[in-house]
Formats: sequence, structure tokens, C-alpha cells
Amino acid sequence: VIDVAVDQGGCIETIHGTTHDDPTYEVSGVLHYGVTNMPGAVAHTSTFALTNATLAYAMVLAKHGPLAAARRDPALARGFNVFDGQVCHQAVAEALGAEFAPLPI
Repeated sequence: VIDVAVDQGGCIETIHGTTHDDPTYEVSGVLHYGVTNMPGAVAHTSTFALTNATLAYAMVLAKHGPLAAARRDPALARGFNVFDGQVCHQAVAEALGAEFAPLPI
């Protein structure tokens, strides 16, 4: 099993972070791979991939500002966690025990 979210606590009960030097371990016959910062192994390539995936969002934010950009693109709006000091993502608010305030769009 490979847990690409191990940096954020993981998705697998038996996962813990490992390293590139010692990347795997076995639990109950299941081989686990939990290398933290997996993209670090291919930093140049992963940087290009991340930039290609996010540049369009950055351009819309820069051109229109955060609220107008969120109004134009529902996918972008769903990416907001905090705005103007308020937690505007329901799951984040619940996880933090914070008050939820919807994004004012």
C-alpha cells in the first residue's frame, strides 16, 4: 500500500512516515510505502507538474481578486479554507472545532 497523504497524517491506520533510504515496512503481511515528501525525489519534474496544475488558478486570482475569482470558478471556490480571518470550509471548521463562515460569494 502506498499512502501519498502520509505527510498530512496518512490515510491508512498502520502507516507512518518513512524515508527514501528506508521506504518500506511490513505490517500483517502488507507492504507499506510511506515516504514523506514523495515529490522531493523528482523535484524538478514535480515542480513543473505543480506549476502546470496551479498556474491557471493563480492567474485568475491575480486578475480578478479572490472573491471575484471564486465567483467565476466553483472549483477555485471549493479550495478556500480561510478567508478574511474566517474558516470558510465546512470540513476544516469541523476538524478544528472552529466556527464555519461560508465564503461570501
